[in-house]
Amino acid sequence: RFMCSQLPNEVLKSISIIDSPGILSGEKQRISRGYDFCQVLQWFAERVDRIILLFDAHKLDISDEFSEAIKSFRGQDDKIRVVLNKADQVDTQQLMRVYGALMWSLGKVIDTPEVLRVYIGSFWAHPLRNTDNRRLFEAEAQDLFKDIQSLPQKAAVRKLNDLIKRARLAKVHAYIISYLKKEMPSVFGKENKKKELINKLPEIYIQLQREHHISAGDFPEVKKMQEQLENCDFTKFHSLKPKLIEAVDNMLANKIASLMNLIRQEESNMPTEMVHGGAFDGTMAGPFGHGYGEGAKEGADEEEWVVAKDKPAYDEIFYTLSPINGKISGISAKKEMVTSKLPNSVLGKIWKLADCDGDGMLDDEEFALAKHLIKIKLDGYELPGTLPSHLVPPSHRKPFQTAE
Repeated sequence: RFMCSQLPNEVLKSISIIDSPGILSGEKQRISRGYDFCQVLQWFAERVDRIILLFDAHKLDISDEFSEAIKSFRGQDDKIRVVLNKADQVDTQQLMRVYGALMWSLGKVIDTPEVLRVYIGSFWAHPLRNTDNRRLFEAEAQDLFKDIQSLPQKAAVRKLNDLIKRARLAKVHAYIISYLKKEMPSVFGKENKKKELINKLPEIYIQLQREHHISAGDFPEVKKMQEQLENCDFTKFHSLKPKLIEAVDNMLANKIASLMNLIRQEESNMPTEMVHGGAFDGTMAGPFGHGYGEGAKEGADEEEWVVAKDKPAYDEIFYTLSPINGKISGISAKKEMVTSKLPNSVLGKIWKLADCDGDGMLDDEEFALAKHLIKIKLDGYELPGTLPSHLVPPSHRKPFQTAE
């Protein structure tokens, strides 16, 4: 009764999306479905590159089955990303509380020392109810898009990581099976001993961890392993073969490193693969591109120099710094620039961008540009790597060359 649709979409090839709205209480859902939903999710989770958990900011809850669904991703924690959707439904103060509550709830379900990456935004076509965090939502959306678009580049590494996981799991299984085989009696009491060993499986795990220095995370889930062992004949298990264990250890210690080098060489010689289609096409075009008209991009389409509107205020400061021949020295400029309390590394970059002629001094236009760049940084925007043409002071712009 399990139904699935196959769609020709590059994004859907590498992403499994688990949406929380509509998930009923576990027992009702299991009865209505007629199959084990968590096992289906586990099957998909082992084969995809990214798992996205969606939560609505205005109705944050984790049902019992959604909790079980998340737990079915055990061992795939590095693939999980979280989206706090419809965050425009709450104000900034409420959003902080919702984010904290979400992290606390996920901490009880996902047992991993790493902090999950949570993307905050409004990922639907409805108008924003609360526009105070528009810039945050746009930046988070771009980060999520970049993460998804880069998945093809990491596909080979993911497959190699899956190979490592399977090899370590096979090694652990060999230790478990050989131990159970060794503990079985040769003639009488086999069934009773089998039940005893199954019940003592958690203790056997601990013993094997100590003897062979194996991480607890490499062992299969106890409950699932006990269920599988119920249908097995322990007397037919194979004994441990040290040479095979040595081969696996050699592969993990030496051959994996050479494979990783081959992957890196192949990636460097091939064009960068990116996910295309849907929201990834056409989102950066025109005046609705990310960051268009903001920060260092402000004034890109205007004929007038964008710094000119604030230049009178900057000029008042400039002439208090005792300019000589229309310029102030680096020492004088530094005294004013450090009042912004920006790090010296940032101020050094601003100086390099503002000193257009590279003479170690600033004229009134260069000083105004420096103040404008400081304002851009204080407003939370990134500085450009090189000075955009629209920010170059008018007196420092090269005249157009005309053909004779």
